[in-house]
Amino acid sequence: MSTVRFDQVTKRFGKTTAVDAMSLDIVEGEFMVLLGPSGCGKSTALRMIAGLESITEGALSIDGEVVNHVDPRKRGIAMVFQSYALYPNLTVRKNIESPLKAKDVPPDGGGDPRRLSSEERDARVIEAARMLDLEDYLDRKPGALSGGQRQRVALARAIVARAKVLLMDEPLSNLDAKLRAQTRAELIDLHERLGGTVVYVTHDQIEAMTMADRVAIMANGALHQVGTPDDVYDRPANTFVAGFIGTPPMNLMDGVATSDGVEVAGAKLDATHQLEAGAPVVVGIRPEHLVLSDDGLAMEVKAVEWLGYESLITADLVDVGAAQRSARGDGDTNEDSGTIGTASLVGDAVVDANDPEQVGATRRRVILRANGRVDARNGKIIRATPQAGAVQLFDADTGVHL
Repeated sequence: MSTVRFDQVTKRFGKTTAVDAMSLDIVEGEFMVLLGPSGCGKSTALRMIAGLESITEGALSIDGEVVNHVDPRKRGIAMVFQSYALYPNLTVRKNIESPLKAKDVPPDGGGDPRRLSSEERDARVIEAARMLDLEDYLDRKPGALSGGQRQRVALARAIVARAKVLLMDEPLSNLDAKLRAQTRAELIDLHERLGGTVVYVTHDQIEAMTMADRVAIMANGALHQVGTPDDVYDRPANTFVAGFIGTPPMNLMDGVATSDGVEVAGAKLDATHQLEAGAPVVVGIRPEHLVLSDDGLAMEVKAVEWLGYESLITADLVDVGAAQRSARGDGDTNEDSGTIGTASLVGDAVVDANDPEQVGATRRRVILRANGRVDARNGKIIRATPQAGAVQLFDADTGVHL
């Protein structure tokens, strides 16, 4: 097991900065997930650990040794690629054995790395195959295997060398949903049995939240937050993390601070803060923390997804005053559809949660998660109240959590 440290590491491709002054400590035996949208720099960071990309600035260390200019073969790492990178002309047995024949590795029982004997190589191949349920496939070639089986062969090949650090770059992205879930469970079990330090890259937050000891969330080459899955979900560092983590993600709404809370689209909500009354603020509430009620936020239903055990309601915020006027009969109401004619939409844009540049954009789209089936037709005005303590606040200009 080993530690990995990024100390102000920067990688540029020409004028493009792929990784910007990244500092991160990965502790011994940790399962660290680098998470972010496509192009955020996570795979580049992984490739710098592997020695497949040079480092423009800063220092990258493994076990306290700076490895900026160390040959990849001498770093004590193994890597699992998205494409599996198996030798199509070799059997599963020979694929798993290949790193043992190509380089010196630590022998079982301790000692300096060396080339293993044929008997030692066979023992390691059988051990890895048994661990990953590949014993019946050792004499087959990759073309005769399913995607999940090929992925397990790639994993077996990575673990036989007893690498100090195991790197995985989007290893499950080519699998279907059912197989991804199964393989996630196998990877968790494998890490618990073997220990070792794992650095895992993915854009899939479900993978990250399910598997990681800690998650490092990246965007535009920069780290936005590092923490346990609970940390990044319960207290996101900024609006980018809030809008990226969660399925569905946190609702982000434009609001104004009041003396005893915040106001969003005319609705007064309880919140603790030290802002001056009238200060603009971004209000964050998780979909599962909004409860259908007779007061609170008003919104116009746009879609309802019934998932059998729960309903996801997608709606747009409307001004509470307009909703109340319509309820009194002051506006035009379509009784058949439940549409309130005078309810005016708040805001004019749906924010792209994957774009940290949009922290100042207007927000009005809201998603609620409700138990069971909900009778809420499109166009109907509904009301919802946040649970106690569920309101989180972010700076309206920077997006930073307050």
